[in-house]
Amino acid sequence: MQTVMEGYRGLSLLVRLNWDVIFTLGTIVVGLLAGGFLGSALLGM
Repeated sequence: MQTVMEGYRGLSLLVRLNWDVIFTLGTIVVGLLAGGFLGSALLGM
């Protein structure tokens, strides 16, 4: 159980330190998906 808690704390710290990087990558992925969807919708007409 202690190992699980240590791993959770380590993962939590990693997410807190890299939150801006995760948010930036998520925003880029969502933008690419939205662009692909709009492009295929416009070309499909």
